[in-house]
Amino acid sequence: MRRLLAGVTSGVLLLAAAACGSSDDSGSTGGGSRSAGVTTVKVGVIPIVDVAPLYLGQEKGFFSERGLKLSLTAAQGGAAIVPGVVSGQFQFGFSNVTSLMIAQAADVPVKAVANGIASTGEQGADFGAITVKGDSPVKTAKDLEGRKVAVNTLKNINETAVRAAVAKAGGDPDEVDFVELAFDQMPAALDSGQIDAAMVVEPALATVKSQGAREVTSALVDVADDLTVALYFTSARYAEKNPDVVKRFQEATAESLAYADAHPEEAREAVTSYTKIPAEVLAEVTLPKWPAEPNRASIEELARLGTADGLFRAEPDLDALLP
Repeated sequence: MRRLLAGVTSGVLLLAAAACGSSDDSGSTGGGSRSAGVTTVKVGVIPIVDVAPLYLGQEKGFFSERGLKLSLTAAQGGAAIVPGVVSGQFQFGFSNVTSLMIAQAADVPVKAVANGIASTGEQGADFGAITVKGDSPVKTAKDLEGRKVAVNTLKNINETAVRAAVAKAGGDPDEVDFVELAFDQMPAALDSGQIDAAMVVEPALATVKSQGAREVTSALVDVADDLTVALYFTSARYAEKNPDVVKRFQEATAESLAYADAHPEEAREAVTSYTKIPAEVLAEVTLPKWPAEPNRASIEELARLGTADGLFRAEPDLDALLP
């Protein structure tokens, strides 16, 4: 069913307005707290596999070599991190591309600074999927019509992915009953029958599979090949006042992404430092891709789908948003 765009955008705009008069770290020339030549920057992240390179990069010293110390704080999704960055609660954040386009289209001053993650592009072998219980009558995404499907944030990238998958299978996305649920709550909700399906990403995907759930489709792959899913970003104000910190963060993040992509098992192990996933489940986790650059064509497709679904107040300016 269609929903009016409300909660995500209004929350972003309220905090953005508050940020305009702020005098916190986001506008300071120091760019975060400083001690003995080291700048501590607060980064909003999501406790999912996607951000493993940041934890791994901090462990390997890629940030400390550039005079940076990361203070990492977990949030439920990118829609919550965007206002945190704009208000100065965080200097940087990790967010899916749709959340950033929603903000940018609403004149919220965000700027992507580094690539985040990409889909593997392989159907049945991606880090995100629509899942159902093993005995569910749902066989294809079309069968989700009239059923309750959980996404971590309503009117955002995972809802877009589910809608794209349903349409691709010949169904009507407007007939799907979307509900909002945190990723780590989805396995229990699916197992208990509270929901009919869940659009999950790793490590929740491995968890639901360990409970006997099965994949219906890799919905992110249904959106576009090699879909750029998320980016690291800052506020336009912070970038203007702290270009050196931004540059150092970009360089350290790029090195972290490259290292994680080249050392997937170390990236997998890093996940244990910020999630409680059991070792036997972690071994089954499908890792995303961590490319150096975003795939603009895939972002343009996300923008097209988001526009069709009424997510944006205006057409997103990708030239202004992307690094």
